[in-house]
Amino acid sequence: MQICYTNFKASPSAEVGCFIKQLLETSPDILREYLIHLQEHMVTVITPSTSGARNIHVMIEFLLVIVTDMPKDIIHHDKLFDLLARVVALTREVSTLVRELEEKSRNEESTDETSRATRDLVENIELLKEDLEKVYLKAPDSCQWCFPMSDGPLFMHLLHIHLKDLLDSNSYSIALIKEEIGQVKEDLEFIRSSFMSIEQEFNKDLWARVLDVAYEAKDVINSIIVRDNGLIHRMFSLPITIKKIKLIKEEVSNISEKIPKNRSLTVVNCTKKTVERKSLTAAKIIVGFKEETNWLISKLTSGPKDLDVISITGMPGSGKTTLAYKVYNDESFCSHFDVRAWCTVDQEYNEKKLLVKLFNQVTCLDLKFSDDIDVADELRRKLHGKRYLIVLDDEWYTTTWDELTRPFPKVEKGSRIILTTREKKGAFHGKCNTDPLNLRLLSLEESWELFEKRAFGKESYPDDLLNVGKEIAQNCKGFPLVELLQVIELSYDHLPHHLKLCFLYLARSLKDTTLDRDVLKILWRAEGFAEQTEMMSLEEVMEIYLNNLISSSFVIALNEIGNFPTFQIHDLVHDFCLIKAKEEKLFGKISSSDPSSSSDLMPRTVVIDYDKEHFEHNNFVLFS
Repeated sequence: MQICYTNFKASPSAEVGCFIKQLLETSPDILREYLIHLQEHMVTVITPSTSGARNIHVMIEFLLVIVTDMPKDIIHHDKLFDLLARVVALTREVSTLVRELEEKSRNEESTDETSRATRDLVENIELLKEDLEKVYLKAPDSCQWCFPMSDGPLFMHLLHIHLKDLLDSNSYSIALIKEEIGQVKEDLEFIRSSFMSIEQEFNKDLWARVLDVAYEAKDVINSIIVRDNGLIHRMFSLPITIKKIKLIKEEVSNISEKIPKNRSLTVVNCTKKTVERKSLTAAKIIVGFKEETNWLISKLTSGPKDLDVISITGMPGSGKTTLAYKVYNDESFCSHFDVRAWCTVDQEYNEKKLLVKLFNQVTCLDLKFSDDIDVADELRRKLHGKRYLIVLDDEWYTTTWDELTRPFPKVEKGSRIILTTREKKGAFHGKCNTDPLNLRLLSLEESWELFEKRAFGKESYPDDLLNVGKEIAQNCKGFPLVELLQVIELSYDHLPHHLKLCFLYLARSLKDTTLDRDVLKILWRAEGFAEQTEMMSLEEVMEIYLNNLISSSFVIALNEIGNFPTFQIHDLVHDFCLIKAKEEKLFGKISSSDPSSSSDLMPRTVVIDYDKEHFEHNNFVLFS
């Protein structure tokens, strides 16, 4: 190759120039095919533990990255032939080493001499890397990556799983940049953990930069591994990205050092949203739940004289507040209690404000309390000796329950607390005597009646919209809220990041499908969504994850007894999962009946959903 290059360079012939062009166009493909064959041959005849074998694999991978990108317009034209000659020479050396290693392994001879030759070849590869950057490659145009998802912490959690999987892999394409991957993972983990103690309001721009550079690192690393513009990314983009991360890490470190250790701070970009207080006037349109209403009233007016807690649990938007409101305002037994009070609990609640609100309802006053007054003690004094009814609506945390119920006297007066929560474990945490009521879904007739009343009030439903309205009610499948997806999103925002991933993964199944718990856990394990701890096995961790989703009322347990426990998710919850999964680029769903279902950005996973009616060999193309 070098002889040809020297002779051709001196020749002005147009035919020679044309030949050189053809040679440069075809040689990289020939080299690429040969290197792939050489790599596959090594895998079959040389064990990975053989001394020097791994280094040879990594060198082959680097040469593959070069020849894959060589036809692209990224190399100075007058340097192409010279680079090609050097790659050919290195390929020849690698091929010789493979043959020697194969022969010595077969004869069980010492590979020390081959190891020395391997080290010499590594040095030549390193020299080529330097020349690629300084001599051969054109400087790439500057590129700015922008974070395209909406949930930053979820993406950072996913990226952590991804980088960990790469570091655990034995792939030779990953080994090429394994040290850099480890560096990126370590620095991003430091940044992510540091942001747990940085004020949100004053560092939004910095967090946005973190997400941009983290997304850039993911894109660059993946491009190198799959050899998509891998040469430019390996020689230029990756070092630049690592430098950006280092600078942000230093900036974050300086901010963290200035924060007092005993200061309570807000997590940056926390996806929890304060739950909007529900309008009780909106809840006046009440349909169904007659049996549940009678049961609840009987529990409030009869039973033990001790303080009892009646909890109402159910899926987000299933009507828990509506039922509690209906009973709270039932005139037939209002006089049964000396005092009543209603309190809606926010996700991020203020204990004192809520206690003041309860105090003012109990006393029918509108007082304000100075900081030195113990409101809990004042409320306890007002409730002492009285039969009271307290409604704690939409309670999320067991700690919230413990704090808010401190002032409630436990005297034998027949007092009651109604607790509405989507967290089953919260309901059992507050249980005294009565088991929680798990609220059923509305029947189709009840759903239609509610939709009709909310849409048109006392007016009759227009005939031309009758079929459409009934279809909407049927799609709600027992949920009373028109704003259901918003309600589900509030509950979703409450989940920790690891549970968000497990929850969104459920959208990979088809609607109205019964899911096997054990199969789901196998899939979670394969995706790397769970890690074993010092105290629990991987199986125990995943069981807790699934139980938490069931406790949060996202998942409906169907058969919890026997060898094949199953569960299901509501169709509208499935819709939410799919929308959110696409939004966060977790996976895309391609349907044979809906060609527009694919997305513009390649997601983490592609799920193909087809039916025989629409699926034909000639009209279904995933990649072309």
